[in-house]
Amino acid sequence: MPSRTDINPTQIPRILPSISLVDINPELGQSRIRLAGTRLREIYDREITGMCIEDLDWGDKRDYWLASYRRTVEDGVPTQGILRGPRNHKEHLVQYWLKLPLCTENSDQIKILLCYDYFMPASERLEDQRLASGA
Repeated sequence: MPSRTDINPTQIPRILPSISLVDINPELGQSRIRLAGTRLREIYDREITGMCIEDLDWGDKRDYWLASYRRTVEDGVPTQGILRGPRNHKEHLVQYWLKLPLCTENSDQIKILLCYDYFMPASERLEDQRLASGA
């Protein structure tokens, strides 16, 4: 399993605004966002760096998001998904997400999640589907 030191931000400058790092603390039963890119600030309408994921405003998607984080940590494998309306008042967006577990240098225990979130207007996705189907 890769560790945090295996990630070099200078090699991925284009996607940094959509990247977040989440510290996992199983003893406390919560996870804290160590770093959140600027695109996530736009989505959440506030800075989320330093917040616990359990405290984010997900509206009716809360159970979905908590389960996705939990599954990544418990299974120790990358997870991904697609979701329309990632939070309240963002129903016009489709979110493509990826969560990658990272270990510490001296351990195989998952301590960090590297997360990538891509957002696109739902209208663009519908148009892409129409073009693909030949309609």
